[in-house]
Amino acid sequence: MLFAFDLWGFVSTNWDELFQGFQNTLKVSAVAIAGAFVIGVVLGAARAHRVPVVSQLTAAYVEIIRNTPILVLIFMLFYGLPQFGVTWDGFTVAWLSVMLWGGAFNSENFRAGFEAVSHRHREAAYALGFGPLGTFLNVTLPLGGRIALPSSINTYISVVKNTALMYVIAYPELTTTAINISNITLETTEALTLLGIVYLSLVWSLSWGMRRLEGRLALPEAR
Repeated sequence: MLFAFDLWGFVSTNWDELFQGFQNTLKVSAVAIAGAFVIGVVLGAARAHRVPVVSQLTAAYVEIIRNTPILVLIFMLFYGLPQFGVTWDGFTVAWLSVMLWGGAFNSENFRAGFEAVSHRHREAAYALGFGPLGTFLNVTLPLGGRIALPSSINTYISVVKNTALMYVIAYPELTTTAINISNITLETTEALTLLGIVYLSLVWSLSWGMRRLEGRLALPEAR
């Protein structure tokens, strides 16, 4: 039996379904990255400034998420919570699970960035009349955010790749769609090749864009 490989035929025949799956991947990734950024900034600031209660709760959240496989989180949200009367659709579980995962790692990225801002910068802001919030928004966040950017990029890339795990709850993102089609057409190699090409291109594009942003925001002494 001769091995036939027709990637273009696989893509052209199933273009509509594959493109819809790709759009779903982009939507989940965009929401999760934005949410992970907000979580990272807020909880990272809470830990860096030792905010009572919030800092301790954040530490517990980070330890739980970082030491638990993300599949456990996905299964808990999709299969576990309905036992308590909480039911979400596949899209909500998809973005929420990867957002919570990314947010835990990002909070540590930003905590380290905020703590790296020297005391003299904050003291200078206080001397200029800024209060605690003004000092954070005008000094700590811009400087600490730049410091945290390289590690945050890795987190965002992992968030995009982790969307492929939504196959386990049958959410029709790109991986689920391609695998389902290959189960019918038996074009497994074509499906896996397409997934490799698309994710490589998507992650590389995100990485390139973030590296460009990192270069534009680099501190003067780091250039």
